[in-house]
Amino acid sequence: MKRRTLDLLLTWTGVLLTVTLIGAGSLLLWGYNFANSQVKTQLAQQQIFFPAKSAFANAKVGTEITPSMIPSVSQYAGQQMLTGAQAEVYADDFIAVHLKEIGNDLTYSQLSAKAQADPSNTALAAQVETVFKGTMLRGSLLNAYGYWTFGQIAMYAAIGAFVVALLMLVLTLLGLRHYRRVDDTTVV
Repeated sequence: MKRRTLDLLLTWTGVLLTVTLIGAGSLLLWGYNFANSQVKTQLAQQQIFFPAKSAFANAKVGTEITPSMIPSVSQYAGQQMLTGAQAEVYADDFIAVHLKEIGNDLTYSQLSAKAQADPSNTALAAQVETVFKGTMLRGSLLNAYGYWTFGQIAMYAAIGAFVVALLMLVLTLLGLRHYRRVDDTTVV
């Protein structure tokens, strides 16, 4: 095979790879924007705000703010929840702590089983209802976090695709330059 023919084949392969990577990067970037937009829109509609900064000054077990919440929850003090990262912190470090306190370290299913065994206990029934609502909100927020995380992964993958596309473009242009310089009679 002539060297010039090989260079032409490799150059066209580089062009196809560059176009494919740009297309993949564009789709990944679209996925990132879609996921972020959906999470932000849905969370904004819920109007959930983190407790004000002043609430963290008197952190005590059994109150709205416990000492365990200070390292993670306080970083978002007073902010509206709009990102998946915020949803994760609120779900795992705020709601989960309160659910544990309300349920006396029992899960919803454990409390529900106790309530079914004692249907006349209205206090237990109210406790089950509260833990159920909290568990559902926590689950919804963790789903938002998961969806947002996939968006973040798509963003990094898009950046990677664009970087590799740029590298392929440079290599393709170098291959094209080499194609133009090689003698037509050179054999590989």
